[in-house]
Amino acid sequence: MKLNKYRKKSPWILHYNAGGCNGCDIEILACLGPKYDIERFGMINSGNPKQADIMLVTGPVTKRSRERLVDIYSQMPEPKVVVACGSCTCTGGVFRGMYNCEGGVDQYIPVDVYVPGCGCRPEQIIAGVVEALAKLEQKTKDIEKSIRLDRSPQINNGQMDRREIAVEIAPGKVFG
Repeated sequence: MKLNKYRKKSPWILHYNAGGCNGCDIEILACLGPKYDIERFGMINSGNPKQADIMLVTGPVTKRSRERLVDIYSQMPEPKVVVACGSCTCTGGVFRGMYNCEGGVDQYIPVDVYVPGCGCRPEQIIAGVVEALAKLEQKTKDIEKSIRLDRSPQINNGQMDRREIAVEIAPGKVFG
């Protein structure tokens, strides 16, 4: 797709609080402020999961937020990247073992980038999003590689013959 090359230049970010103390949320909002201004890199905070490329998750997963978290993750289009911001999101943090907390976000959805710290700094969040961009680009290449054909079409008598270029996919075959 021609639009995939622009995804790296302007990723849309979906922010989801799974039930934390809002310390990391304040730092994410500081990234949007004039001092750090993450939008100058083309990153836009989106409220719609169907348009987001990167999901920033804060807070530990609670019993009430678990189903919504998985549902929002499943609504995001492929390729997608998840960034866990804060120690509560990574491991459960200070809320680990509480009656309403179920632990870190990686127990329910796959996490690509971890940003540690209790109240992780805006510089760390920006560095994590930049690392997520590299992973997003790699996932995009992997998806494009799997749909490319192995051989070019043959030209017979001035006509292009595309019948022999499709590759048979055997169960368990790994592309690479």
